[in-house]
Amino acid sequence: MEPRAIHLMLHCINYRRICFLFFFSLFLILTAGATEYTVSPFPSDEFGVSLAGEDVQIVEDTVIPYWQFLLWLAAMNVLSVIDTLLYPGRIIFVILGFKLTEHLNILDNPSRNSIYTYIRANPGACFSEIVRNTGLNRGTIQYHIRILETQNKIEAYEDGGKIRYFQNNSMYGEKEKKFLVTFQKITNQRIISEILNGKCNTNLTLAREIGVSKGTISWYVKNLKEIGLIKETNRGRSVIYKINTSYKNLIEKYK
Repeated sequence: MEPRAIHLMLHCINYRRICFLFFFSLFLILTAGATEYTVSPFPSDEFGVSLAGEDVQIVEDTVIPYWQFLLWLAAMNVLSVIDTLLYPGRIIFVILGFKLTEHLNILDNPSRNSIYTYIRANPGACFSEIVRNTGLNRGTIQYHIRILETQNKIEAYEDGGKIRYFQNNSMYGEKEKKFLVTFQKITNQRIISEILNGKCNTNLTLAREIGVSKGTISWYVKNLKEIGLIKETNRGRSVIYKINTSYKNLIEKYK
């Protein structure tokens, strides 16, 4: 039998135990008023006479109402019917490939925990990056990412057709997500660093310092301007680039 089927059967057994304990406790509460008594044979027909000089106490019988017994019996039957109806449904889920996963032990799986830990440490990680750095195969990662998304542990963020993943605890706003996705590219990091340090702030000087063409710098700067990270001003015939001051805290946090 597959592990997922065993898991479902154990889950079903635990459910039955909980329900049984509940109804048994209810039965004990309802019958708590019963008086305990002991019956032993007595050789004499005389009522209330001690056999060896001990104190004799007359105890009153308390009969458990028949309706309480019927209530307990009906509860057990209802429980049995519910269990019978639910069990085939669980088997169907197993056949379809589903697995019931407890919210509290969502990260007990080593592979899933490894994926979640990597995403948490590398916000904005894309699928291929996770595959490359966790050593897990693509199918395994797809499966566990789907579970992590379903359980609201991570969230997907679309970046120009590429899906990136963030820890889902509301700690990343839209602005920070855009910055993190942009800042993952090495060329963007170099451009931001050179402008921030004041060494290079024009297309020509950036191209020379980084070692790429002016057209490449123009393409990257265009993307940085679109998210508001870079501003430009005209100085004569030159265009001067500056870092938007609203992003300086994020740059300091992640550089």
